[in-house]
Amino acid sequence: MDLDAFDTWYRARYQRTSSAFISTMIIAADLVGVMLSFGTGFFLVNLYDIHAINFRSFVTYWPYLPVFILIFQIMHLYPGLSLAPAEELRHLMIGSLMAHGGIIFSRYIEDEEFDAISIAFIISFVFSTVILLICRSCMHGILHRTRLGDIPAVIYGGGNTGRLIADRLLHNKKTGYVPVLILDDDPSTGDFYRDIPIIHDTMAGPEIVSRYNIKMAIVAMPAFGQKKLTQMLNYSVSAFRYNVLIPDFFSVSNIWMSICDFDGILGFVTSHKLKMSWNLIIKRFLDLLIVGIGGIFISPLLLIIALLIKISSPGPVLYGQRRLGINGKHFTAYKFRSMVADAQERLKVLLDSDSRLRQEWEANHKLRKDPRITGIGRFLRRTSFDEFPQLINVLKGEMSLVGPRPIVDDEVEKYGEDFKRIFSVKPGMTGLWQVSGRSNTDYAERVSFDTYYLQSWSVWLDFWVLYKTFGVVLWGKGAY
Repeated sequence: MDLDAFDTWYRARYQRTSSAFISTMIIAADLVGVMLSFGTGFFLVNLYDIHAINFRSFVTYWPYLPVFILIFQIMHLYPGLSLAPAEELRHLMIGSLMAHGGIIFSRYIEDEEFDAISIAFIISFVFSTVILLICRSCMHGILHRTRLGDIPAVIYGGGNTGRLIADRLLHNKKTGYVPVLILDDDPSTGDFYRDIPIIHDTMAGPEIVSRYNIKMAIVAMPAFGQKKLTQMLNYSVSAFRYNVLIPDFFSVSNIWMSICDFDGILGFVTSHKLKMSWNLIIKRFLDLLIVGIGGIFISPLLLIIALLIKISSPGPVLYGQRRLGINGKHFTAYKFRSMVADAQERLKVLLDSDSRLRQEWEANHKLRKDPRITGIGRFLRRTSFDEFPQLINVLKGEMSLVGPRPIVDDEVEKYGEDFKRIFSVKPGMTGLWQVSGRSNTDYAERVSFDTYYLQSWSVWLDFWVLYKTFGVVLWGKGAY
C-alpha cells in the first residue's frame, strides 16, 4: 500500500490522535468511583447505626473530589495507558489513602473529635481501590467498544515481533493505542496484517506525522542492522513525539526490567523476586491472613456445595490429585469432586475409542466436553468453585493463593527447560495465565505469564491477580 491509499483508509476510521479525551473520561470514571466509595462508607455506618449518620449526606462531600484528581494526576494515573496493572492498583491505593487520610485529618483538626463520619471515610478508603478499578475497567470497555479511546500508533516492523506487538495492542483494550500502520521495507510482509495496512518504506515517518499528527511510534525490528536502525531512528522515528524501542532480546516472556546507569551506559536489571526471603515471608503472611478472613465468610457456601455433591452422585465429596509443587515435590491437591467416581477408568475407554479426544487430552490434559463431569460438577468447574478445597493446601504451606498452576507429571515435558525455574516457587490457586485466558492459553503462553510473575512479583501484583480472578470466575471465561 502507498501513502495515498493509506490516506483514504485512515481518514475513514480515525480522527483523534491525542490522549486528552481518554484522560478526561478516566477522570470522570474516577469521580464516579470516589463518590460511590463515599456512599458505601456512609451507607454501612448508617446501616449499623441509623442515628449515627445520614446516608444521603455523603453527596455533600463532593468538594473533596478535586483533591483525589490532583493526587491521582501526581501519581501519573492520567491517562496511564501503558501503566502495568499492578502499578495502577498501587498508585490508586496510595493516592486514595493520601486523599482519605487528608479528609479525616482535616475534619479532626476542625472538630477535634473522631466521629461516625470519619469512620465512614475509613470504610470508604477500604472499598475505594476496588470500586475505582471497576469504574476504570467499565470506562475502558466503553471507550474500546465505541472506538472513542483509540489512539493511533505506527509500528516499525512487519516481522514476528511487530506482529506480536500488533496482536497485543489489538487484544488489550487498556493500552489505548491502536496500530493503524506498519512500516517495513520487506515486500514479503504483504500489504495488510489483521486489517492493518503495511507500507514498505521505513523512512516515511516525517510524512506520516505531517499528514496525520500521529504521536506514537513503536520500533519492533530486533533483527535490523545497527547502522540502518540508527539511520531510521534519527530520521524517521524521531519525527514522532513518543517512541518505544523493543530491544533485540525481546521475547514472548515479557521479562520485567528496570534501567540502571553505569556512568552513561544503560543496563537492564531483572531479578527473581520470589527467591528473596523477605518477600516470601510477606507472601506467606498475606496467604494466611486472606484465607483466615475469607474462610469465615465462604464456609456456609462450602458446606452447601459439599451437600449438593453428596446427594447428586455416589462417591466422596473431595478429590485428591497428585500434583507437582515447589522444586518438583509431589503433594495432594484437593478439589470438590466434579466427576463420576470411576472417572479414570472411563477416561481410558474414551481415549482408546476416539483419536480426536486423545489428541485434545495430550495437548491440554483437559477435554472441552468431558462426559465424565456430573451436573453439579459442570457448574463447579464453570465457576471454579471446585478449587476452593485447595485453601487447605494453602494453609498447609503446599500452595499459595497466587502462583504458577500446579501440574501433573505428564506436563513436565511441556515446560521443557523452564520447568525448574518456574516451579522454584509454590504453585498457586490462581495466577496470571488463568486471569488472562485460563484454559484457552497454550503452554508457551503459560511459561510467558509465569516468567513475568516471578520477575515482577509484588504485593500489588498478587492483589491485582486476585481482583481479576473474581471477574474471570464470575464470567466463567476459558473455564472447562
